[in-house]
Amino acid sequence: MDHQQETEKDLVLFSKEENVAIITMNRPRFRNAQNARMTHELDQAFNRAIIDDEIKVIILAGSGKHFSAGHDIGTPGRDIHKNFSRIATNWWDHGDKDGAENIFVREQELYLGMCRRWREIPKPTIAMVQGACVAGALMLAWVCDLIVAADDAFFADPVVRMGIPGVEYFAHPYMMNPRQAKEFLYMGERVPANRAYEMGMINKVVPAAELKTETMAMAKKIGEMPRFGLALTKKAINQAEDRMGMRDVMDSTFALHHVAHAHNSLTSEDHLAGLNPKSMAASLKDKNERTKNES
Repeated sequence: MDHQQETEKDLVLFSKEENVAIITMNRPRFRNAQNARMTHELDQAFNRAIIDDEIKVIILAGSGKHFSAGHDIGTPGRDIHKNFSRIATNWWDHGDKDGAENIFVREQELYLGMCRRWREIPKPTIAMVQGACVAGALMLAWVCDLIVAADDAFFADPVVRMGIPGVEYFAHPYMMNPRQAKEFLYMGERVPANRAYEMGMINKVVPAAELKTETMAMAKKIGEMPRFGLALTKKAINQAEDRMGMRDVMDSTFALHHVAHAHNSLTSEDHLAGLNPKSMAASLKDKNERTKNES
Protein backbone atom coordinates (compact mmCIF):
# COMPACT_ATOMS: atom_id res chain seq x y z
CA MET A 1 0.00 0.00 0.00
CA ASP A 2 1.45 3.38 -1.00
CA HIS A 3 1.78 6.41 1.28
CA GLN A 4 -1.38 8.00 -0.08
CA GLN A 5 -3.45 4.90 0.67
CA GLU A 6 -1.92 4.74 4.16
CA THR A 7 -2.77 8.35 5.03
CA GLU A 8 -6.35 8.24 3.77
CA LYS A 9 -7.92 6.10 6.47
CA ASP A 10 -11.61 6.80 5.98
CA LEU A 11 -12.59 7.68 2.42
CA VAL A 12 -16.27 7.42 3.38
CA LEU A 13 -17.86 8.48 6.67
CA PHE A 14 -21.12 7.14 8.06
CA SER A 15 -23.35 8.87 10.58
CA LYS A 16 -26.95 8.55 11.69
CA GLU A 17 -29.39 11.19 12.87
CA GLU A 18 -32.61 9.59 14.07
CA ASN A 19 -33.96 7.73 11.00
CA VAL A 20 -31.62 9.38 8.48
CA ALA A 21 -28.21 8.02 7.42
CA ILE A 22 -25.59 10.48 6.18
CA ILE A 23 -22.91 8.97 3.95
CA THR A 24 -20.05 11.38 3.29
CA MET A 25 -17.27 11.13 0.73
CA ASN A 26 -14.11 12.10 2.58
CA ARG A 27 -11.25 13.06 0.27
CA PRO A 28 -11.54 16.85 0.59
CA ARG A 29 -7.87 17.33 -0.29
CA PHE A 30 -8.69 15.97 -3.74
CA ARG A 31 -12.21 17.42 -3.98
CA ASN A 32 -13.60 13.97 -3.18
CA ALA A 33 -12.31 12.43 -6.41
CA GLN A 34 -13.68 8.91 -6.56
CA ASN A 35 -11.20 6.05 -6.83
CA ALA A 36 -12.07 2.35 -6.71
CA ARG A 37 -11.47 2.12 -2.99
CA MET A 38 -13.92 4.97 -2.34
CA THR A 39 -16.44 3.27 -4.63
CA HIS A 40 -16.31 0.09 -2.58
CA GLU A 41 -16.48 1.99 0.71
CA LEU A 42 -19.54 3.86 -0.60
CA ASP A 43 -21.16 0.55 -1.46
CA GLN A 44 -20.45 -0.79 2.03
CA ALA A 45 -21.95 2.34 3.58
CA PHE A 46 -25.07 2.11 1.42
CA ASN A 47 -25.49 -1.55 2.42
CA ARG A 48 -25.13 -0.59 6.08
CA ALA A 49 -27.97 1.90 5.67
CA ILE A 50 -30.14 -0.56 3.74
CA ILE A 51 -30.03 -3.30 6.36
CA ASP A 52 -30.65 -0.96 9.31
CA ASP A 53 -34.42 -1.04 9.78
CA GLU A 54 -34.35 2.24 11.72
CA ILE A 55 -33.05 4.14 8.71
CA LYS A 56 -35.74 5.48 6.38
CA VAL A 57 -33.75 7.91 4.20
CA ILE A 58 -30.12 8.14 3.02
CA ILE A 59 -28.24 11.39 2.34
CA LEU A 60 -25.10 11.34 0.17
CA ALA A 61 -22.69 14.21 0.87
CA GLY A 62 -19.14 15.35 0.21
CA SER A 63 -16.78 16.77 2.84
CA GLY A 64 -15.09 20.12 2.33
CA LYS A 65 -15.92 22.77 -0.24
CA HIS A 66 -17.00 20.41 -3.01
CA PHE A 67 -19.41 17.51 -3.41
CA SER A 68 -17.03 15.77 -5.84
CA ALA A 69 -14.73 16.50 -8.76
CA GLY A 70 -15.64 13.16 -10.33
CA HIS A 71 -13.58 10.08 -11.07
CA ASP A 72 -9.99 10.01 -9.88
CA ILE A 73 -7.87 10.59 -12.98
CA GLY A 74 -4.68 11.77 -11.32
CA THR A 75 -4.35 11.79 -7.51
CA PRO A 76 -1.64 9.83 -5.66
CA GLY A 77 -4.40 7.44 -4.54
CA ARG A 78 -5.51 6.54 -8.05
CA ASP A 79 -5.92 2.76 -8.14
CA ILE A 80 -6.96 2.10 -11.74
CA HIS A 81 -4.93 -1.12 -12.06
CA LYS A 82 -5.92 -2.67 -8.73
CA ASN A 83 -8.46 -5.46 -8.54
CA PHE A 84 -11.31 -5.25 -6.05
CA SER A 85 -14.10 -7.72 -5.43
CA ARG A 86 -16.78 -7.67 -8.11
CA ILE A 87 -20.16 -6.66 -6.73
CA ALA A 88 -22.16 -5.10 -9.54
CA THR A 89 -21.31 -7.44 -12.44
CA ASN A 90 -20.12 -10.99 -13.11
CA TRP A 91 -17.05 -9.94 -15.09
CA TRP A 92 -13.53 -11.16 -14.30
CA ASP A 93 -10.66 -9.11 -12.83
CA HIS A 94 -9.38 -6.32 -15.04
CA GLY A 95 -6.01 -5.50 -13.50
CA ASP A 96 -3.90 -8.01 -15.44
CA LYS A 97 -5.71 -7.47 -18.75
CA ASP A 98 -4.56 -5.29 -21.62
CA GLY A 99 -6.10 -2.74 -23.96
CA ALA A 100 -9.84 -2.27 -24.27
CA GLU A 101 -10.53 -5.34 -22.13
CA ASN A 102 -8.90 -3.71 -19.11
CA ILE A 103 -10.84 -0.46 -19.36
CA PHE A 104 -14.18 -1.96 -20.43
CA VAL A 105 -14.27 -4.54 -17.62
CA ARG A 106 -13.23 -1.99 -14.97
CA GLU A 107 -15.76 0.64 -16.00
CA GLN A 108 -18.56 -1.90 -16.43
CA GLU A 109 -18.10 -2.83 -12.79
CA LEU A 110 -17.03 0.34 -10.99
CA TYR A 111 -18.86 3.01 -12.95
CA LEU A 112 -21.95 1.82 -14.80
CA GLY A 113 -22.58 -1.28 -12.69
CA MET A 114 -22.15 0.35 -9.29
CA CYS A 115 -24.33 3.31 -10.22
CA ARG A 116 -27.12 1.04 -11.42
CA ARG A 117 -26.81 -0.91 -8.18
CA TRP A 118 -27.15 2.28 -6.12
CA ARG A 119 -30.07 3.55 -8.17
CA GLU A 120 -31.99 0.47 -6.98
CA ILE A 121 -31.39 1.07 -3.27
CA PRO A 122 -34.89 0.47 -1.82
CA LYS A 123 -34.79 3.55 0.40
CA PRO A 124 -35.08 7.19 -0.69
CA THR A 125 -31.72 8.80 -1.35
CA ILE A 126 -30.88 12.51 -1.43
CA ALA A 127 -27.70 14.04 -2.85
CA MET A 128 -26.60 17.07 -0.83
CA VAL A 129 -24.44 19.06 -3.24
CA GLN A 130 -22.12 22.01 -2.66
CA GLY A 131 -19.38 23.35 -4.90
CA ALA A 132 -18.33 21.13 -7.78
CA CYS A 133 -20.42 18.25 -9.08
CA VAL A 134 -18.44 17.34 -12.17
CA ALA A 135 -18.36 14.37 -14.59
CA GLY A 136 -18.29 11.19 -12.48
CA ALA A 137 -19.83 13.12 -9.60
CA LEU A 138 -22.94 13.66 -11.72
CA MET A 139 -23.36 9.90 -11.70
CA LEU A 140 -23.33 9.85 -7.90
CA ALA A 141 -25.89 12.66 -7.68
CA TRP A 142 -28.08 11.34 -10.50
CA VAL A 143 -28.52 7.88 -8.96
CA CYS A 144 -30.07 9.60 -5.96
CA ASP A 145 -33.81 10.17 -5.97
CA LEU A 146 -33.57 13.84 -5.03
CA ILE A 147 -30.86 16.51 -5.28
CA VAL A 148 -30.64 19.50 -2.96
CA ALA A 149 -27.95 21.99 -3.98
CA ALA A 150 -26.30 24.92 -2.29
CA ASP A 151 -26.43 28.16 -4.21
CA ASP A 152 -22.66 27.85 -4.80
CA ALA A 153 -22.99 24.46 -6.49
CA PHE A 154 -22.26 23.90 -10.16
CA PHE A 155 -22.69 20.94 -12.48
CA ALA A 156 -20.70 19.97 -15.58
CA ASP A 157 -19.77 17.08 -17.82
CA PRO A 158 -16.65 18.19 -19.74
CA VAL A 159 -15.60 14.76 -21.03
CA VAL A 160 -16.52 15.56 -24.65
CA ARG A 161 -13.21 17.45 -24.48
CA MET A 162 -11.67 13.95 -24.31
CA GLY A 163 -13.69 12.89 -27.34
CA ILE A 164 -15.99 10.88 -25.07
CA PRO A 165 -19.81 11.20 -25.36
CA GLY A 166 -20.57 11.82 -21.68
CA VAL A 167 -19.88 9.90 -18.51
CA GLU A 168 -20.56 6.16 -18.23
CA TYR A 169 -23.91 6.42 -16.44
CA PHE A 170 -25.47 8.22 -19.40
CA ALA A 171 -28.62 9.63 -17.82
CA HIS A 172 -28.29 13.05 -19.45
CA PRO A 173 -31.46 12.94 -21.65
CA TYR A 174 -33.45 11.84 -18.58
CA MET A 175 -32.04 14.38 -16.11
CA MET A 176 -32.88 17.22 -18.54
CA ASN A 177 -34.55 17.41 -21.91
CA PRO A 178 -32.54 16.28 -24.98
CA ARG A 179 -31.87 19.78 -26.30
CA GLN A 180 -30.52 20.85 -22.92
CA ALA A 181 -28.48 17.64 -22.71
CA LYS A 182 -26.82 18.47 -26.03
CA GLU A 183 -25.94 21.97 -24.83
CA PHE A 184 -24.68 20.57 -21.51
CA LEU A 185 -22.34 18.18 -23.32
CA TYR A 186 -21.40 20.24 -26.37
CA MET A 187 -20.41 23.26 -24.27
CA GLY A 188 -18.94 21.36 -21.33
CA GLU A 189 -19.30 24.44 -19.14
CA ARG A 190 -20.38 24.94 -15.56
CA VAL A 191 -24.13 25.04 -15.02
CA PRO A 192 -24.87 26.95 -11.80
CA ALA A 193 -27.38 25.58 -9.33
CA ASN A 194 -30.17 27.98 -10.27
CA ARG A 195 -29.88 27.03 -13.94
CA ALA A 196 -29.78 23.32 -13.03
CA TYR A 197 -33.03 23.84 -11.12
CA GLU A 198 -34.64 25.52 -14.14
CA MET A 199 -33.56 22.55 -16.28
CA GLY A 200 -35.25 20.14 -13.88
CA MET A 201 -31.98 18.43 -12.93
CA ILE A 202 -32.25 19.22 -9.22
CA ASN A 203 -35.09 19.59 -6.74
CA LYS A 204 -34.12 22.55 -4.62
CA VAL A 205 -31.53 25.34 -4.30
CA VAL A 206 -30.79 26.71 -0.83
CA PRO A 207 -28.24 29.11 0.69
CA ALA A 208 -24.95 27.29 1.28
CA ALA A 209 -25.12 27.92 5.03
CA GLU A 210 -28.51 26.17 5.17
CA LEU A 211 -27.69 23.17 2.98
CA LYS A 212 -27.58 20.52 5.69
CA THR A 213 -30.53 21.96 7.62
CA GLU A 214 -32.75 22.06 4.52
CA THR A 215 -31.67 18.62 3.33
CA MET A 216 -32.26 17.07 6.74
CA ALA A 217 -35.70 18.68 6.93
CA MET A 218 -36.61 17.10 3.60
CA ALA A 219 -35.22 13.73 4.68
CA LYS A 220 -37.15 13.75 7.95
CA LYS A 221 -40.39 14.71 6.18
CA ILE A 222 -39.93 11.79 3.77
CA GLY A 223 -39.09 9.57 6.74
CA GLU A 224 -42.62 10.01 8.07
CA MET A 225 -43.89 7.83 5.22
CA PRO A 226 -44.09 4.02 5.56
CA ARG A 227 -40.83 2.32 4.56
CA PHE A 228 -42.35 -0.27 2.24
CA GLY A 229 -44.57 2.32 0.56
CA LEU A 230 -41.50 4.45 -0.18
CA ALA A 231 -39.65 1.43 -1.62
CA LEU A 232 -42.57 0.52 -3.88
CA THR A 233 -42.97 4.10 -5.06
CA LYS A 234 -39.28 4.31 -5.92
CA LYS A 235 -39.50 1.02 -7.81
CA ALA A 236 -42.52 2.25 -9.78
CA ILE A 237 -40.79 5.43 -10.94
CA ASN A 238 -37.52 3.66 -11.76
CA GLN A 239 -39.51 1.18 -13.84
CA ALA A 240 -41.16 4.06 -15.68
CA GLU A 241 -37.75 5.52 -16.57
CA ASP A 242 -36.57 2.14 -17.79
CA ARG A 243 -39.71 1.72 -19.94
CA MET A 244 -38.80 5.08 -21.46
CA GLY A 245 -35.53 3.53 -22.60
CA MET A 246 -33.11 4.70 -19.93
CA ARG A 247 -31.38 1.35 -19.40
CA ASP A 248 -31.09 0.58 -23.13
CA VAL A 249 -29.75 4.07 -23.84
CA MET A 250 -27.09 3.59 -21.17
CA ASP A 251 -26.02 0.25 -22.64
CA SER A 252 -25.71 1.60 -26.17
CA THR A 253 -23.93 4.77 -25.06
CA PHE A 254 -21.53 2.79 -22.87
CA ALA A 255 -20.43 1.03 -26.07
CA LEU A 256 -19.88 4.40 -27.78
CA HIS A 257 -17.98 5.55 -24.70
CA HIS A 258 -15.54 2.69 -25.16
CA VAL A 259 -15.18 3.29 -28.88
CA ALA A 260 -13.95 6.73 -27.79
CA HIS A 261 -11.52 5.22 -25.27
CA ALA A 262 -10.15 2.88 -27.95
CA HIS A 263 -9.79 5.75 -30.42
CA ASN A 264 -7.91 7.81 -27.84
CA SER A 265 -5.57 4.91 -27.10
CA LEU A 266 -4.76 4.62 -30.80
CA THR A 267 -4.33 8.33 -31.49
CA SER A 268 -3.01 9.84 -28.23
CA GLU A 269 -0.96 8.94 -25.19
CA ASP A 270 -3.77 7.22 -23.27
CA HIS A 271 -7.49 6.41 -23.25
CA LEU A 272 -8.27 9.88 -21.79
CA ALA A 273 -6.62 11.72 -24.71
CA GLY A 274 -3.78 12.83 -22.44
CA LEU A 275 -5.98 15.06 -20.31
CA ASN A 276 -5.45 15.25 -16.56
CA PRO A 277 -7.09 16.94 -13.54
CA LYS A 278 -5.26 20.22 -14.14
CA SER A 279 -6.25 20.53 -17.80
CA MET A 280 -9.82 19.45 -17.11
CA ALA A 281 -10.14 21.93 -14.23
CA ALA A 282 -8.82 24.71 -16.47
CA SER A 283 -11.56 23.97 -19.00
CA LEU A 284 -14.18 24.47 -16.28
CA LYS A 285 -13.14 27.89 -15.05
CA ASP A 286 -16.21 30.07 -15.17
CA LYS A 287 -16.46 32.89 -17.67
CA ASN A 288 -15.70 35.63 -15.15
CA GLU A 289 -12.58 33.82 -13.96
CA ARG A 290 -11.35 33.26 -17.54
CA THR A 291 -11.89 36.93 -18.41
CA LYS A 292 -9.99 38.04 -15.29
CA ASN A 293 -7.07 35.72 -16.05
CA GLU A 294 -6.90 36.79 -19.69
CA SER A 295 -6.99 40.54 -18.98
